[in-house]
Amino acid sequence: MKGTDTQTADIDPPERHSFRLNGRSVVLDKRVHAVRGDLADLSLAGILFSAHYARAVEMTCVLPGAMVLESGQTGAAAVTQLLRGETFHALDMTTHWAWGFCGHDGYVGYIRREALDVRETPTHQVTALSAPLFEKPDIKSRIIDFWPLGATFSGAEADGFVACAEGHVHARHAAPLGELESDWVAVAQRFLGQPYVWGGRGHDGLDCSGLVQIALSRCGIAVPRDTDLQREGIGKPLADDDALRRGDLVFFPGHVGIMADGENLLHANAHWMETVIEPLADVVARLTPTYAQPVLARRRIAK
Repeated sequence: MKGTDTQTADIDPPERHSFRLNGRSVVLDKRVHAVRGDLADLSLAGILFSAHYARAVEMTCVLPGAMVLESGQTGAAAVTQLLRGETFHALDMTTHWAWGFCGHDGYVGYIRREALDVRETPTHQVTALSAPLFEKPDIKSRIIDFWPLGATFSGAEADGFVACAEGHVHARHAAPLGELESDWVAVAQRFLGQPYVWGGRGHDGLDCSGLVQIALSRCGIAVPRDTDLQREGIGKPLADDDALRRGDLVFFPGHVGIMADGENLLHANAHWMETVIEPLADVVARLTPTYAQPVLARRRIAK
């Protein structure tokens, strides 16, 4: 992305930094390692050769939700979504786009420049599925926007509201940032009926791995973004004869769901195009004609 409107974030010229590449340059997963043909994250300098390196500039998402795309072009496919208050580490910025990685999981992509602003230190997190942002500390006042579950912001509590720069969030719709929940199934159930949106994490829709990531994050458990990464990085595998129970994760080819109990799966899915609870047996039956092994893994998170 070279041109007169390009401003690369804190690029370090070669004469200012030196490093030694030990061994051959390695091939990295570009979903979670910020490297492209002309530029790479400075933190990768010791293991990957690149023509240029940049030090990331940490910024905050200021929109209720903003899609992170696979390229800096309108109409490009979404790869994930940032929620209000989450950070984005920008490595390259143009007039309209920023390229870098998400602060909470390292996922790499492009985001619209207007979605980002200077780094904010959050104090509170939205706990309602969709929290109205009121103009004044009054439920009858004008609603400015709606912030999704998991959005974070900096504010101060007073008179039953949390006041922030943009407006007021009702205290029943938010909690101090360090106040976590313990039941990720209950968190996920709040999304029942929400539309399935590829790349979504809760603002106007979400996908299967986004549901898992958001539900677990509310319980203080940080997990990767995509299903294959989650399959290798969440909990411990269950033996084939272990009975499933509430909260277990079941992985399918390109899909994941959370067990609502021993028999029913809670998942955001493209079959119903929403988040539903349905018998696990029905999901397996739908996949069996297409996949010889419909269930790839079953994993349990220790409480």
